[in-house]
Amino acid sequence: MAVDTGLTPPPAPALFTDRYELTMVAAALADGTADRQCVFEVFARRLPHGRRYGVLAGTGRLLEALPYFRFGDGEIAALREQGLTDARLLDWLADFRFSGDVDGYAEGDLYFPGSPVLTVRASFAEGVLLETLALSVLNHDSAIASAAARMISAACDRPCIEMGSRRTHEEAAVAAARAAHLVGFATSSNLEAGRRYAVPTTGTSAHAFTLLHDDERSAFEAQVAALGKGTTLLVDTYDVEQGIRTAVEVAGPELGGIRLDSGDLPTLATRARELLDELGATGTRIVVTSDLDEYAIAGLAAAPVDGYGVGTSLVTGSGAPTVGMVYKLVERDGVPVAKRSEGKRSVGGRKYAVRRHDADGVATAEVVTADPVAARPGDRDLLVPLVRDGEICDPVSPAEALSRAKAHHQRVRGALPPEAFALSRGEPAIDTVTV
Repeated sequence: MAVDTGLTPPPAPALFTDRYELTMVAAALADGTADRQCVFEVFARRLPHGRRYGVLAGTGRLLEALPYFRFGDGEIAALREQGLTDARLLDWLADFRFSGDVDGYAEGDLYFPGSPVLTVRASFAEGVLLETLALSVLNHDSAIASAAARMISAACDRPCIEMGSRRTHEEAAVAAARAAHLVGFATSSNLEAGRRYAVPTTGTSAHAFTLLHDDERSAFEAQVAALGKGTTLLVDTYDVEQGIRTAVEVAGPELGGIRLDSGDLPTLATRARELLDELGATGTRIVVTSDLDEYAIAGLAAAPVDGYGVGTSLVTGSGAPTVGMVYKLVERDGVPVAKRSEGKRSVGGRKYAVRRHDADGVATAEVVTADPVAARPGDRDLLVPLVRDGEICDPVSPAEALSRAKAHHQRVRGALPPEAFALSRGEPAIDTVTV
């Protein structure tokens, strides 16, 4: 069920897929196996090297796309042009509507190796068609959210700004802004993320605006006149100390903030704070940018910094641009099936999952079983219904879905053991127990 948001519907996602999904459907239609009832699961065999936990993101975007996963005349024509001319296949696709069930971890939840973050129950033909779309959305968004969560930890409650739009594909930029906001980034520079998902947006000026003017003072005067004294002035186009002096002369001690975008940031931030205080601008914030990642943010923990702007490292997953999730057939007509390939073994059969907690509410284990788990005190069921008979269970606007995911993430993040937040490489914060 699609939710009327007043926004233009997204591009039909049916062709955002791999050709072999359709050739498998064609072969299954031909030999009579297309209607076999199947269970597919999405999981990651391992976390990116050295990471302690992962954050599931993108489920909301996947549910947004599902009602539009259709093969209209344009899509059918495109398939014909690419040589997919099997009449039985094209007729089936023209009538395709997903009619199966989907369960999964709530968006914003944490995951660990083997966590069944998404379960699709449908005929083989219907279920296999969703593989590429599900993986492209979940792998990307979870990579960004997982990296962003590490940056939030390193920032120690100082606000972070997402500003990576110029470093990635235009649609990936919107998804990245959404994923970053889900885990706690305060704002984004991306206006489309503001429109689609109500992510708060922010931005002032770049060096180009200063260079446009005859001198720095003229640029600052123009910005303050347009945006008010509460704006943030970029002070490192020329000389930082002179830039700070000029900024305070123009805006007065009410200046909202300065931004540092180059150089030895810890040293510059310390000197900037001293100078601002000397000039009476004791409430002026210091925001730093310049190729930050979680390690650079942690290195600034002792510096008098009030906020961080993060771009390239965030939108590329800070070294892990994908989280390695896979979409595997685990059950066929009630019979468990599994891969036995060396290094890529899977566990057959539909899974159930709970997160176990101790008496203090701290997570201790991820328990994944072939049958529903006998509940213990402190257990939390992880799988929730997302789709039934092709209909979204709880249709809400994209902005509301993101708001719920953000709130859920904050709750579950608080249950992690302290070692989960270490930036040094280590094992997953809790073990996955498969029963």
